Amino acid sequence: MSLKRFISRTFQKFSRWELQLDPLPPKAVVIGAPHTSNWDAIYMLVAFWHADRNLRFLVKDSVIHSPLGPLARAVGAVGVDRNSAHGVVSDIARQFRESDDFTLCLAPKGTRGKRDTWRSGFYHIAYEAGVPVVFGFIDSRTRTYGWRDSFMLTGDRKADMDRIREFYANIAGINPELTSQPRLRDESPVED
Repeated sequence: MSLKRFISRTFQKFSRWELQLDPLPPKAVVIGAPHTSNWDAIYMLVAFWHADRNLRFLVKDSVIHSPLGPLARAVGAVGVDRNSAHGVVSDIARQFRESDDFTLCLAPKGTRGKRDTWRSGFYHIAYEAGVPVVFGFIDSRTRTYGWRDSFMLTGDRKADMDRIREFYANIAGINPELTSQPRLRDESPVED
């Protein structure tokens, strides 16, 4: 058994939260939502380590250049300069095409705080790379975390986002008051 899987099993043994995993395609963009706590990253790492899958996730470039940088890179972090993110979508899409297995976990909200909209990078990356989107979740109501389902984006942003909204409609993050409805900036406001 790998060290990562041992850590995952030990964490689960003492956690009051239950891990739920559907089969994960070899290549996928996993949505990390709702992102409301630093614990979200730990739960997702535990899930990926349990599944014996490597993952990559984007973080602020400042994290990579901090004392935590080596640890962050070791668990899959890829630094992004948010002020100059030109070419990130194309670069990540190219990495998907050049790999037999590549999993990217993104928190589209982009922050743990409440926001009106999600960043669209996850959508552009998955669509350009031609890989499915998987619903990663952390739900404080049911004390469950992991991922379920996958689907290919159609390019019809409203229809695709409606499907994403349907999945996350009844899921609340660790800090439920910071949970945001999935909506991209260029979408019309969604009526409740």
